[in-house]
Amino acid sequence: MDPRDQQAVLALFDQQLRRDAPGGEAVGDVVRRTGADGDWSGVLWSALRPETADAVIDGQVRYFSGLARPFEWKLYSYDTPHDLGARLRAAGFTPEPDETVMVGEAAHLTAGAGLPDGVRLEPVTGPAGVDLVARVHEQAFGTSSDRLREQLLVQLAKDPDTIDITVAMAGDVPVCSARMERYPGTDFAGLWGGGTLAEWRGRGIYRALVAHRARLAVAEGVRFLQVDASDDSRPILQRLGFTALCTTTPYVYEP
Repeated sequence: MDPRDQQAVLALFDQQLRRDAPGGEAVGDVVRRTGADGDWSGVLWSALRPETADAVIDGQVRYFSGLARPFEWKLYSYDTPHDLGARLRAAGFTPEPDETVMVGEAAHLTAGAGLPDGVRLEPVTGPAGVDLVARVHEQAFGTSSDRLREQLLVQLAKDPDTIDITVAMAGDVPVCSARMERYPGTDFAGLWGGGTLAEWRGRGIYRALVAHRARLAVAEGVRFLQVDASDDSRPILQRLGFTALCTTTPYVYEP
């Protein structure tokens, strides 16, 4: 992607998925989302000044704590002030690993390697499928899937038209899962998940799931696919044609 195009796409991303994010609420110098039980809650965008940043952070902590709800402050590498991460840590937030925001044009990502013999893709539409996704998540990442399970069940019940969840099955065993979330009124859809069981990595399943979701996106008129990429997935996505726009660090606060 040409550097000028890269800056234009970053500006579009910042406007559509942060400042004017679907479901977002502008409160002073931040845009936040307050999800229902099981939904994601957090700060999506901020433009803070050094002299007011601590007070704004404290206000968001008090707001979400009053709801007894954990929330996430999505800090991007171009956010201000430049010491915002240190201020969040001082306020009791815990940083999670850095991620790279990557974007690719959906129409250029539809061609992918075939699946290994014996592996098939199945759509997830209800609790049984969500349980398979949770199994993959726990085995691939070694972390609890309780919050993910609750979030997916809520989203499938409330807004099934905004999410596509796919699980790769080898016989009766789920070996990889991924989802695409559509953001109505924007040019973007987000790719999430993609965790693959260790013994099935390196066989093209992740790449096949990217292509599968790209085809779904093109059919829906989505122009760009966006990923918050881990260090493991970034080189794969670069080879597929994604471009890095910036980095982001999730800061989590548990009341």
